[in-house]
Amino acid sequence: MMTGAEYIASIRGLELQARVLGADQAALVDDPLVAPSLRAVAATYDAARSAAGRDLACAQSSLTGEPINRFTHLHQSPADLVAKVRLLRHLGNVTACCFQRCVGLDAANAVFSVTFECDRQHGTRYHDRFREFWLQVQRRDLTVDGAMTDPKGDRGKRPAQQADPDLFVRVVARRPGGVVIRGAKLHQTGMLNAHEILVMPTMAMRPGEEQYAICCALPTGAAGVRHLYGRQASDTRKREAGAPDAGNATFGGQEVMTVFDDVFVPDERVFLCGEVDWSGPLVERFAGYHRQSYGGCKVGVGDVLIGASAWLARLNGVDGASHVRDKLVEMVHLNETMFSCGVACSAFGHATAAGNYEIDLLLANVCKQNVTRFPHEIARLATDLAGGLLGTMPALGDLGDPVVGPYLRKYLATVPGVDPVDRMKVLRLVENLVAGAGAVGYLIESVHGAGPPQAQRIMIGRQADLEGKIGLARTLLGHSPAGASGR
Repeated sequence: MMTGAEYIASIRGLELQARVLGADQAALVDDPLVAPSLRAVAATYDAARSAAGRDLACAQSSLTGEPINRFTHLHQSPADLVAKVRLLRHLGNVTACCFQRCVGLDAANAVFSVTFECDRQHGTRYHDRFREFWLQVQRRDLTVDGAMTDPKGDRGKRPAQQADPDLFVRVVARRPGGVVIRGAKLHQTGMLNAHEILVMPTMAMRPGEEQYAICCALPTGAAGVRHLYGRQASDTRKREAGAPDAGNATFGGQEVMTVFDDVFVPDERVFLCGEVDWSGPLVERFAGYHRQSYGGCKVGVGDVLIGASAWLARLNGVDGASHVRDKLVEMVHLNETMFSCGVACSAFGHATAAGNYEIDLLLANVCKQNVTRFPHEIARLATDLAGGLLGTMPALGDLGDPVVGPYLRKYLATVPGVDPVDRMKVLRLVENLVAGAGAVGYLIESVHGAGPPQAQRIMIGRQADLEGKIGLARTLLGHSPAGASGR
């Protein structure tokens, strides 16, 4: 297993084709805009060696029997699924941001089981290919970016009906030994920090849409792959000297648009190609795993925001006020509710036909439905507790100004003995999470990551077993089962 430093060195050698704020950028590791997100991924490697994270971050490979980082693990039990959620919460505590490896882990577990079942039905050989690919991921301790979301174009039309057929990733040619793909994937969290891309279809495809039913893997630096860096609120603060106003100068998230401009993918890296009947199960299983993830990572970030809010109340001298305590209790209640759902869907996990374990889909979707709402309420309460200075505070850099600095220390003072500098730093951390760059991972991603709210509601409706529940009521009232003569 790599250390965080070894991981960063491995990314330095990738030479990705990337464009950051309008300029080609080769030295991504050294760009202050990108480096915080790279350090967040490095934390997932260091966790496997730390006293606090070792027991959660390490697992035993089901493919080799060797110790591996849990972010490359194929779940082997409900206990593994629970450990994943606990690890994500721990890393959220450490980084207070998205640490960017969950999507690849969730994609791998979905592809592992789907390829097995597809082979069993169609006589294909995708599962052995994927096992070999993932074996190399485990042995080399790689970071894999799961790529699912296509641009989609006109949402009222199917892929083949689009004015531009490339708005969904598709196979445009078959050549000896492989296929050529074209298109783009949006919202690619941590793509510039990954070694490999695991491409999946963005939705359940239908007969006639075989060219869009493609699942494959390719290096992030493959010929024809170009990465366009996304903007985040207040992101250029990271490029300021010392980045004091970034709020979280050490860690951060990253979002990328990745373009596939006629990229050749060898057959051994193709895991689904035209089997439209298995595109839907792949999307559904990946979404379930990823919705489980949110019961860990967003909760870990929430812990930090709750802690910062409680600290601010103390610095302001109001931590004893009953309404302040009540708001903090509500924040904790919401946070632990999300965590409970993440643990519950894991504890009720079950084995797939391939042998790895899948979460309870209903509870995973309930988990993510809560995550679409609760972080926003936690952020609202944090904003309430922080006060108006959250949006009007002068720059932390002004503290060193001989004229302005003394005024800041004088007029931003609160409780005797409290350093106003501490208050300003905590305010910037809260600002980062509720309105700055950190809000992308904590708030926007909580709504749209792993599918928007309606996607979970659709799945909850499918999994709810309303007929079974009606049967319970009928039995209790002495009615015969639905459909019987006494209906």
